[in-house]
Amino acid sequence: MTRLEWMRRAGRALCDMGIEDGMQEALHALSCFLSCGISALYLRGDSEVPEEIAGRMEDMIRRRGTGEPLAYILGERYFMGLRFSVGPDVLIPRQETELLAEKAIAWCKAQGRPVRVLDMCTGSGCLAVSIAKLAGAQVTACDISRRALVAAEKNAEENGAEVEFIASDLFAKVEGTFDLIVSNPPYVSREEYAGLMREVREHEPETALLAEENGLAFYRRIAREAGEYLRRGGGLFLEIGAQQGAAVKEILRGNGFGDIAILPDYAGRDRMALCRREI
Repeated sequence: MTRLEWMRRAGRALCDMGIEDGMQEALHALSCFLSCGISALYLRGDSEVPEEIAGRMEDMIRRRGTGEPLAYILGERYFMGLRFSVGPDVLIPRQETELLAEKAIAWCKAQGRPVRVLDMCTGSGCLAVSIAKLAGAQVTACDISRRALVAAEKNAEENGAEVEFIASDLFAKVEGTFDLIVSNPPYVSREEYAGLMREVREHEPETALLAEENGLAFYRRIAREAGEYLRRGGGLFLEIGAQQGAAVKEILRGNGFGDIAILPDYAGRDRMALCRREI
């Protein structure tokens, strides 16, 4: 079959499975397997698809039918214009997390000097690598999962970013002080977790999503301990859940943080808590 025929076939198959963006996923998968841009699929739409690529498309359709995320099937996700390798050991980078990366990068550049940044719960390393690469900051990243750290180290190497990685349960193994701490910690409550989409609940790592205390456990720990590792006036930038703005703001205020701003994502929902150390 030709490229156009495969786009139509795969797109219809995915849409029939109830995948809302089935056609876009088919286009993305085929362009990835052929190592070409979307425009090239159409410009050379009558070109025959090699047997090996056809087999990979069939496999993609089958695996998507089980709910496996497309990013895991392709083994990649782009974040801040950089390519990140992803697999079941790490959470797939989300578009809304780019908002946190943008704020952190802008903050670093505004300092007018080299800054030290700590990325807590780094996962795939998308925040750490982006900040190191795009802001020129000196970045340390930690995660409790050694498998996640292997993935993050690979992503730093592939993107030419210098990042120090530490296996640590939050601040347990962290040393020194930083100008900025960023984190996209687990923040999904048990009640919310039960209602997540199948492809998230059944395939992405539970430990990167689920948090006790109605999703607030990590914010309480980070806010309680971060002051020891932040320079006076240093920033603490957090991704938060859509209904957690007021609660996180209270937690931060109670632990000596000021200038607290709760900012929305593209849909207008709470998504970031930005603040600075006052005491």
